[in-house]
Amino acid sequence: MKRSKVLQITVIANLSALAVLFYFFPKFPLPFLPVFLEIQLSNLPAIIGGFALGPVAGGAIVVIRTLIKLPFSSTAMVGELADLLIGLATVLTSATIYRKMKTIKGAILAMIAGIFAWVIVAVLANYFFLLDFYVEYFFQGNLDALLGLLSMIPGINAGNYMEKYLLYAAVPFNFIISGVVYGVTFLVYKRISHLIDELDKKFQK
Repeated sequence: MKRSKVLQITVIANLSALAVLFYFFPKFPLPFLPVFLEIQLSNLPAIIGGFALGPVAGGAIVVIRTLIKLPFSSTAMVGELADLLIGLATVLTSATIYRKMKTIKGAILAMIAGIFAWVIVAVLANYFFLLDFYVEYFFQGNLDALLGLLSMIPGINAGNYMEKYLLYAAVPFNFIISGVVYGVTFLVYKRISHLIDELDKKFQK
């Protein structure tokens, strides 16, 4: 069923606002990972929007969320760039698959693919620019300061910090956060989808 344009705009606007809110709350670190890696659910509304309205709508929510967040950036907008790339990768991947296979099997496949897209892009972002930027921006190039925050990683040193960080921190963290986000999506999507269907009937009267 084709959604009305008014409904699509309304849902995108509301989910974008929710995504911005989820950037800030709930937000918390995990005790066994570096303290600067914090669980936050800002991709959740975008994934739900992508499932309900398609990949373009989901991608739009990611972009709008990021643009609204930029003035509050504490990372010279580099962290937001990484979040944008991760959000677009996971939302477009999962929403595209679900759009073609709107079944339980399709939803599970879409979520698994979305999780792997999330982790892969996060690892690439950390490897190519994110971690080195943080060393320069927050620690003025002092690698020892970063190593102090990564002391829970076994055997980490100045020669292997990138590989160790990716293996022991970036990969597990992003699997955890993406699993949490897609797990919540699985639990709440049908209810939200039914609500959107009911609203759509009213908009099309």
